[in-house]
Amino acid sequence: MSDRYAQLVNSRPGGLLARRAGLPRPVALERHRPGDPVIRGRVLLGGAPGGRLLGSLAGVLGQAGCELATMLDERLRAIVAGAGLDATVFNADAPGEQRFKALVFDATGIVDSTELVALHAFFHGTVRRVEPCGRVIVLGTEPADCGSVRESTAQRALEGFTRSLGKEIGRGATVQLVLVAGGAEEQLASTLRFLLSPRSAYVSGQVVHLRHAHAPAEPEQLDWERPLNGRTALVTGASRGIGEAIATTLAREGAHVVGLDVPGASAELQRVSAGLGGEALALDVTAPDTPGVLAERFAGGLDVVVHNAGVTRDRTLGKMPVERWSELMEINLSSQERIDDALLAASAVNERGRIVCVSSMSGIAGNAGQTNYATSKAGVIGRVQALAPELAERGVTINAVAPGYIETQMTARMPIAIREAGRRMSSLSQGGLPIDVAETIAWLAHPASGAVNGNVVRVCGQNLLGA
Repeated sequence: MSDRYAQLVNSRPGGLLARRAGLPRPVALERHRPGDPVIRGRVLLGGAPGGRLLGSLAGVLGQAGCELATMLDERLRAIVAGAGLDATVFNADAPGEQRFKALVFDATGIVDSTELVALHAFFHGTVRRVEPCGRVIVLGTEPADCGSVRESTAQRALEGFTRSLGKEIGRGATVQLVLVAGGAEEQLASTLRFLLSPRSAYVSGQVVHLRHAHAPAEPEQLDWERPLNGRTALVTGASRGIGEAIATTLAREGAHVVGLDVPGASAELQRVSAGLGGEALALDVTAPDTPGVLAERFAGGLDVVVHNAGVTRDRTLGKMPVERWSELMEINLSSQERIDDALLAASAVNERGRIVCVSSMSGIAGNAGQTNYATSKAGVIGRVQALAPELAERGVTINAVAPGYIETQMTARMPIAIREAGRRMSSLSQGGLPIDVAETIAWLAHPASGAVNGNVVRVCGQNLLGA
């Protein structure tokens, strides 16, 4: 539904009133369109002395066709030149017209708290030069992989920096932290492309963990426009809303999409599937025979599984009958467990397969009247984190997305005060769209995202609750 507040405060008279009253003025977010470049505008690359990722970053940015700039740093410029790239030089004393669409900073060289001043040195003179809907990406080392307590301390401090910067940068820009484990240095491509691009419009303030992937895909061998060509994806709850957006986006990426939904939604499901050239399965995920049916149906191999089916059955705990609790838990959590158990036991998920589960901000922050829903969505997160190491041995990844306020038929029925609070209580001061969840899932499903495993990525515009 339309955001009338955003329309008002971005009009001339409404904008004047908003400025005087100190009201939030959400910027219209840039979103991806097929054929778009990864990013429109210059990327400024920098890093603390001793960083280990600059060469990899230069290579990814060059392959993505980014227009590159650097500081006047001889070591960095030699690394960029070694990657066969030509970069302009940023002069901090240059006129304000020297602006950037993205700032990318390698902080892996920071090994002591006294060296965190490198963040100020790079960002102080550049952050106000970031264009509307720009991107800031800081890359660090997993604290558990650090060689000393001091280094681990300094690297953990990066999270406070990026989350705070995300809340002050404004104008539709986003800020992320990517922690890169040893051995994952050459597996940055899909994550960096996603976070730089308009595909990540409603993702901000996140910490993404990259771990060494089993049999990683070679970026130069990938079709970045249609990376899921020849792959099969199963999407549950695919008949409308976020599920329909997920199915549509995966089909755009080249996947053959099999949509699943309850028999009562078969007409809508058939419409969606027919429009995508896919297949429709009218099944109830909670039915006892559904896991076996799916294991048999996909015995030939399944590449992507998206667990999107879910419901809300809101009521305060003291007024909630047990049926209301149990029905929701079956749909939102227990059915996922049984389906994955059956698919994995039958080896129906291919090597380099991707499992993506839809959780919720409620599973992170909790929500009054949603003890059942929040319990199920927190359980989804727990399951992802527990299964990730086991699946990694098979070359399969499992991750979760946790949407915040997304403009859907469900949120349109909320009381206006709750609806407006949901929209404004984020760094981007607006609700997200189903496509924002779908684009994030497409990144997690990407063949080159094998290093992204066990992550919970909030698609919430950096919601100020549970952040």
